[in-house]
Amino acid sequence: MSDRFVVVPVGQGNEQCSESEGAEGYTIEPQDAVPVLEYSREPNRYGDGMPKESSPFINNTDNDKGNLYDGKNMALFEEEMDSNPMVSSLLNKLANYTNLTQGVKEHEEADDDEGPAKTKKPVKSPALGTLIGVYLPCLQNILGVILFLRLTWIVGTAGIMESLAIVVMTCSCTMLTAISMSAIATNGVVPAGGSYYMISRSLGPEFGGAVGLCFYLGTTFAGSMYILGTIEILLTYIVPSAAIFKAEKKEDEAEALLNNMRVYGTCCLTLMSLVVFVGVKYVNKLALVFLACVILSILAIYAGVIKTAFEPPDFPICLLGNRTLQNHNFDQCLKTMEVDNVTVTTKLWSLFCDSPDLNATCNEYFTLNNVTVIQGIPGLTSGVIRDNIWGDYGPNGMLVENKHQASEPAADTSQDIYMPYVANDITTFFTLLVGIYFPSVTGIMAGSNRSGDLRDAQKSIPIGTIMAIATTTFIYISSVILFGACIEGVVLRDKFGDSVKGNLVIGILAWPSPWVIVIGSFFSCCGAGLQSLTGAPRLLQAIARDGIVPFLQVFGHGKANGEPTWALLLTGGICEIGILIASLDAVAPILSMFFLMCYLFVNLACALQTLLRTPNWRPRFKFYHWALSFLGASLCLSLMFISSWYYALVAMLIAGCIYKYIEYRGAEKEWGDGINGLSLNAARYALIRLEEAPPHTKNWRPQMLLLLNLDSDHAVKHPRLLSFCTQLKAGKGLTIVGSVLEGTYMTKEAEVKKAEQNIKSSMTTERTKGFCHVVASSNLRDGFSHLIQTAGLGGMKHNTVLMAWPGTWKQSNDPVSWKNFIETVRETTAAHQALLVAKNVDSFPTNADRLGQGTIDVWWVVHDGGLLMLLPFLLRQHKVWRKCKMRIFTVANMDDNSIQMKKDLQMFLYHLRLDAEVEVVEMHDSDISAFTYEKTLVMEQRSQMLKQMQLSRTEREREIQSITDSSRSSIRRNNQTGAAGSESGPSRELEDTQEDEAQLIHDRNTASHAALNDKADAGPDRVHMTWTKDKFLTERNRNRAEASMGVRDIFNMKPNQSNVRRMHTAVKLNEVVVNKSQGAHLVLLNMPGPPKNRGGDENYMEFLEVLLEGLNRVLLVRGGGREVITIYS
Repeated sequence: MSDRFVVVPVGQGNEQCSESEGAEGYTIEPQDAVPVLEYSREPNRYGDGMPKESSPFINNTDNDKGNLYDGKNMALFEEEMDSNPMVSSLLNKLANYTNLTQGVKEHEEADDDEGPAKTKKPVKSPALGTLIGVYLPCLQNILGVILFLRLTWIVGTAGIMESLAIVVMTCSCTMLTAISMSAIATNGVVPAGGSYYMISRSLGPEFGGAVGLCFYLGTTFAGSMYILGTIEILLTYIVPSAAIFKAEKKEDEAEALLNNMRVYGTCCLTLMSLVVFVGVKYVNKLALVFLACVILSILAIYAGVIKTAFEPPDFPICLLGNRTLQNHNFDQCLKTMEVDNVTVTTKLWSLFCDSPDLNATCNEYFTLNNVTVIQGIPGLTSGVIRDNIWGDYGPNGMLVENKHQASEPAADTSQDIYMPYVANDITTFFTLLVGIYFPSVTGIMAGSNRSGDLRDAQKSIPIGTIMAIATTTFIYISSVILFGACIEGVVLRDKFGDSVKGNLVIGILAWPSPWVIVIGSFFSCCGAGLQSLTGAPRLLQAIARDGIVPFLQVFGHGKANGEPTWALLLTGGICEIGILIASLDAVAPILSMFFLMCYLFVNLACALQTLLRTPNWRPRFKFYHWALSFLGASLCLSLMFISSWYYALVAMLIAGCIYKYIEYRGAEKEWGDGINGLSLNAARYALIRLEEAPPHTKNWRPQMLLLLNLDSDHAVKHPRLLSFCTQLKAGKGLTIVGSVLEGTYMTKEAEVKKAEQNIKSSMTTERTKGFCHVVASSNLRDGFSHLIQTAGLGGMKHNTVLMAWPGTWKQSNDPVSWKNFIETVRETTAAHQALLVAKNVDSFPTNADRLGQGTIDVWWVVHDGGLLMLLPFLLRQHKVWRKCKMRIFTVANMDDNSIQMKKDLQMFLYHLRLDAEVEVVEMHDSDISAFTYEKTLVMEQRSQMLKQMQLSRTEREREIQSITDSSRSSIRRNNQTGAAGSESGPSRELEDTQEDEAQLIHDRNTASHAALNDKADAGPDRVHMTWTKDKFLTERNRNRAEASMGVRDIFNMKPNQSNVRRMHTAVKLNEVVVNKSQGAHLVLLNMPGPPKNRGGDENYMEFLEVLLEGLNRVLLVRGGGREVITIYS
C-alpha cells in the first residue's frame, strides 16, 4: 500500500519542474510537457486531495484547506461524506490502526506515569513475533507441574503403551483445537481478548459467556494446581522438615500431608495474590526466568537419559521379597550385618521387629523373605522397557511390587499398612490417569491470549501454537518411552520417591544433579501459578465489561490504572477452594473439565462457521476442515466423560445454568455470531417446510396479530391486551404486535422508532414474547389493512387478529374510529382469519393476578370452526385462569329438542377431551317489545342526525373556501402595478375573470377507505368543480333548504323492520347472557358479522353495544372459516 504514481513531464527535460506539490503526490509540468505516470515508491500518505496555491484548480482559497472533501472530483458525494467517508480516508485509518496491548502493559505504563511530571507516552505498535509472542509462552504454559511430578508415575502405573495412548489422545485433542482456533484467529483482526473474544464472537453471548466463565474457572483451578505443585515440591523434596503437621504413624502420613498442603498453600496463595496486586509488571519480567527453568530442566532430563546408556546413576532400591521399601529410616538394605565378627541387627530390622534382638518377634513376611537390592535406574540398554510395557493398576493401599522377584506370601497381611512399604495412595485406573494428565497439554491459548501484543496475530498464532503443540507432543512421547526404558517399574510407580530416599523420581534421572529438576520445577510451578493469578482476573474483567452477565459487572471495576482488584479477590477465593481440596490428583480432573469444555466450543465454533458458509468466514489459515473440528469436539466430549463422568456432568450443568441465565437476564448483544447464523438457517428451513401445506387441525393454534392503539405519547393505550395475549399464548406460537401511525415514513421515522421501543418495553413488562411492527400510513385504515395482509413470513403467518373494542365510538363525532373497526372485521373475514375483540379490556386480569373460583362462560350460538371451545382450554393453561371452570351455553329455539341437544353437546365435549359444564338455554318466541321498537327508532334517528351534521360541516367548508378564494382574487387585483397596464385588454380581462372564480377541489387521496368502497354503488364522482359567486349562493341556499327538510323528516321517520328484528335479537340474547353469566370472570360470545350493505355500519355497532350491555369482561369471537378443533387423535 506504500506505492503510488506521480505525474512528471517528458519532452522539456532540461526545464525545472515545480516541486511545490511534490509532497502532496503530484507535480505540475511546464507548458508543452507530456505528462506520464511514473511509478514511485515514496511512502504513500493517501493524499488529502486538497489543492495548494500552485494547484491547477481555479478559485482556490486557503479556507478550502480545512475541508477534507471540498474538491471538484467528488462533489457528487459531498453530502454523504459524514456517513460514508472517502476510501483514501478509510485506508489511512486502517493503516494507522494500532491494537492496544493486552495483559498488563497498559497497567505498567499507568504505574510508571505516577508523579507530578507525568508525560503521556506514545502508544507503541505491537512488536512481538511468532517465537517470543506465541511459541515460547505456549511452551511455558504447556510444560509444567504434571510433567515433573506425575508423568513418571503415570508411565509406571499405565505402562508405556497405555501412556502413549493417553498422550496421543490428549495431544490430538489440543492439536485439532489449535487448528480450529487458528482458523478463527485468522478470520479478521483479533483484538485483545484472546480465546474468550474468539469464542464469544463466534458462538454468541450466551455460549461465549458460559464458555468464558468455564475457561476462567479452569484458569483459576490451574492456579490452585500450580500452587499445590509448588508446595508438594517444597515440603516433599526441598525442606521436608518444614512440615507443620507430622504423622506419628504411617497410616496418618497422607492426612498430615494434606493439612500441610492446605496451610502452606493458603499462605502461598496470599503471597502470590499480593505480588500480582502490587507489582504485576515484575511477574511479566520474571516470565523469561521461569521459562528458562522449564527449558533447562527438560534439557537436564534428556542429558541424564543419554548418560544412562553408558553410565547409569547409582540409586539402589531395597526390596523385601518383591515389595518395595521406603528407605527413609535406614541406610543399608540388610536385616543383619557382621560387626567385629558379631551379628547385629540393622535399622531395617527394628522397623519390622519389636526389638533389636535377634530373638525378637518380627513381622511374618519379614521373616519369610529376604531383602534384595536392585538399581532404580538400570539405563537405556538394560532391557527394562519390556517390564514397563503394560500397566499395573490397583486399589488404594496396594503395595508396589516387583513381579519378577521371588516372594513367600504371609498368612497375616493385616499389619502391612503399618510397615514401611511403598503403596498406592489412591485407587488407580485408566480414566483417572487421563484426567490427571490432561492439564499437562493445556496452555495452548497462551498465544491467542497475547493477540494484542503480536505484530501479525493472523500469522503468528497458527504457526506458533501448532509448533508449540508439536514440540510438546514430541517431548511427552519421547519422555514416556525414555522413562519406561530407563527407570525400574517399582520406582516409576513410587509417586513421591519414597524408595529413593525421598528424591523426585524424574530428578534422579537428570544430569548433573537431581536438584536441577527440583529447583527448576519449583520455579516453573511458581511462575505458572503467578501467570494464572494474573490472567484469570483479567479474563473475568473482560467478561464483566462485556455486560452479558449482570451480576458480574462489579468485577469489571478495579484500580485507577485498570487493575482488576475485585476480580483478583474472587479469583483468590475460588483458588482457595482448590487449595482446600489439597490433592493435586483431585484438582487436576476439575480443571480438565473446564478446559475441555472450552476446547469443545472452540471446535464447534469453527465447524459451525464453516458449515454455515457465512460471508464473513474467510480465514487466512487454510488447513482446516469442518470434519476435523467435529472430530476435535467429539474427542473433547469423550475425554470429559472418560476422565470423570460426574465432573463432566457438573461442568456441563454449570455451563448450562450460565447459558440460561445470560439468555434470561443478560444484555442482548449482536456480535454476528455463528449461533445467530445457525438460527437463521434453521428458521429459513422451517419456514420453507411450513410453506408446503397449511397446518393440520390437530396442530392449529392461534398465531396472533395484536392490533394496538397508541396514545399521543406513542405509549400503549391498553397494556392489558398484551397481558391477555400472554395468558392465551403461554409463550407458544407466533405473536406479532402491530400498530399504525398516520403520516409518511419519511416524516414519522423517529416516531415509529419511539413507538416500537415503547411497545417492546410494554411487551417485556407484560412478558409477551413475540415481534413488534409499527408502520406509518396515510390513514389508520390502510395501515391496519397492510398489517393484516403482510404481517408474518411464509408459513409463519398469523391466523388470528386480536384487538380492543372501540369504547369511545359513541362519544366521538368522528366516525373514522368505528368505521375502521368494522372494516377490520370485514378484512379479517375476507382473509379467512379469526378475530378476537376484547371489550372492557382494561378490567382484564394482569399476569400477576390469580383468579379464584369462578367460571369462563362460552355462549355458543353459531358454529364457526370450534374456536370458542379451544380458547377457554388455552386460557386455563395459564396460572391466572387455572382455577376457573368452563361452562358452555348453547341457544335452542322452540323447534329444537333441548334435552337431546344437551346430551349431544356433552358427548361432543367428551370426545374433544374438554371438561366443561353444559347448559342449553331456550329462546322463546315473543313479540317485539315497545322498548326494542323505541331503541331502534332512536338509533336510526341518531344516525340520520349525524349524517345531517356531516352535510352541514361540508357546507361550511365550501363557504369558507369560497370566501378565501375571493379575498385572494381581490388582493391580486389591488397589487397590480402600472406596468401591467401596458398589457393587452383581452388578456387582462381573461385574467380577472379567472381570478374571480372560487375553486373547490376534492382530493381523492384523502377520502376514507370506506368511502372508496362505496363508489361502485354511487354515481360519478365530481373530481374538480369550479364555482362562481352566483352559483355558490344558489347552491348554498338549496343545501340549507334540504338540510332543514331533512331535520323535519327525522322526527317523522319510522324504523326499518330489519333493524327492529336485529335489535330484538340483541336485546333478548343480552337478557339471557346477563342473567346467566353476569358474575363470570370472562364471557366468550360469537361475534355477528357486519352487514353487507355498508349503509348500516353504524347500526351494527349499536347492535353489538346492546348485545354486550351489562357484561364486564367479554371476548367476541369470530372464526376464520376452518375447523380448529377435532375429536380425532
